[in-house]
Amino acid sequence: MATKQGYGADLAKYLDKRLDITLNSNRKVAGIMKGYDQFMNIVLDHAIEILKDDETRQIGTVVIRGNSIILWQSIDKIE
Repeated sequence: MATKQGYGADLAKYLDKRLDITLNSNRKVAGIMKGYDQFMNIVLDHAIEILKDDETRQIGTVVIRGNSIILWQSIDKIE
């Protein structure tokens, strides 16, 4: 039986860069990407949750499941 496993996205260029991520249910998180896997699960360090009315909440180091990511933007320049 064959599997439908691929190699996943090459996210190495985003390591140690600041990202602004939109999750399902319109939740937003920003932080520095420290790791990822083939399922696009990512680890953010110094993460903050951006709440309504531009309020923020420090959440530290967090793992985000890849299937909950809708959009991500790099705040730092990618070379």
